[in-house]
Amino acid sequence: MRIEEWTDAHAAQVEAWSYEPPYDFYDLASDPADAATMRDPAMRHHFRALVGDDGRLEAFWWLEPKEDAFEVGLGLRPDLTGRGLGEAIVRAELDYVREHWAPATFRLFVTVWNTRAIRLYERLGFREVGREKRSFPLHGEHEFLRMEMPAA
Repeated sequence: MRIEEWTDAHAAQVEAWSYEPPYDFYDLASDPADAATMRDPAMRHHFRALVGDDGRLEAFWWLEPKEDAFEVGLGLRPDLTGRGLGEAIVRAELDYVREHWAPATFRLFVTVWNTRAIRLYERLGFREVGREKRSFPLHGEHEFLRMEMPAA
């Protein structure tokens, strides 16, 4: 996989992704605001594309420096989920952020029902530091864990 700057073509590929329930919550069609963010030229600096040898988008990273922590996130192409790729992709993202920004703390948000992702994040050293509820037009209200870990 190679890391590329974000483009409209990458956003279009993610918009076509369709996950199996309950992970369809992560489909861009579920949150028009997320889809708009991915297409917004002013927001491109928050994304990185992970592209395979075949030229197809395999995953993306969300990168957002904050004053108190560096927020990270990711999306993996639906046909690649469940193959054990998540850990390497998250580790690569954290290394990338360390190399380019040198943050003190990493932060991410994950739905409380996504135990598969929570286990991965805990294995990498993230710990729950809070919870919050968010509302989505097509999926209603969901509770999220706020997880953090030291970046050093």
